[in-house]
Amino acid sequence: MQSGVKYMRRLDDRVMASEEAADVFDQWEVGQERWMFVSPHDDDAVIGAGLTIQVGMAAGAEVYVVITTDGRMGYCRIPQRRTITRIRSEEAREAYRMLGLPPERLRCLGFPDCNLNAYRGRHFTTIGDPTEIEGASGLQNAFPYVLRQIRPTRVFLPTPTDLHPDHRIVYEEMLISLFHAQGSIWPELGPPIVRIPVVYEFATYCDFPEPPQIRLVTPVAFLERKLEAIQCFASQEQIEVLVKVQRDVGPVEYLRQVAFNFYSPEKYAALFEG
Repeated sequence: MQSGVKYMRRLDDRVMASEEAADVFDQWEVGQERWMFVSPHDDDAVIGAGLTIQVGMAAGAEVYVVITTDGRMGYCRIPQRRTITRIRSEEAREAYRMLGLPPERLRCLGFPDCNLNAYRGRHFTTIGDPTEIEGASGLQNAFPYVLRQIRPTRVFLPTPTDLHPDHRIVYEEMLISLFHAQGSIWPELGPPIVRIPVVYEFATYCDFPEPPQIRLVTPVAFLERKLEAIQCFASQEQIEVLVKVQRDVGPVEYLRQVAFNFYSPEKYAALFEG
């Protein structure tokens, strides 16, 4: 499908350009691509990957967005303290609809905003807890569950250099959850995934830890939809500043592919041999 997207990838000695997604995304599975964007807060994936989400759908991928927290700390006015979670939920549904995401592919996990440190790992909990899945809670309960449900070929995460602790915690907990999801542990969360998906970072507020390898340049229409989606988060009163920043940057996003390898002693043998 020709979408007008220009793909670029840095290689060892050159930059490769293409109009085909399969040329820059490793291990491309024709007709089987499923992309899962993990957003710490409802607006992060729109701001950092709103173009990439549209690119995935244009390339024929089945795209999902998983929102980790409930946005309860995102209020800007005192009267919103008791209503902000409902407000932001409605804003998020409209924002992702604006990007073209089918509503059934938006998953909200409901963990408390700004309190993710208490939800590291996995623990058994009382049935009825809003974060409960199969009698347990914690990020290492919810993330393997959605991984085994969606079975993505690619996972997109916020870069771990972001200053917000929620972003860093989501990144770390998802990486260990990938390990859990491909094993037989916790069978009540579903059958293991067949292979580890390719992992990418997107940048929301801070630079990547190392230079990104992939650049996406989209038609202006993709940018306009992204900006309209960002503006859906009207309860976040600094949103117009973000819109201006994104408009000034233009229809461009960058991705950093993460080297996610299990330990293999053989790779170090040559370092100690004459």
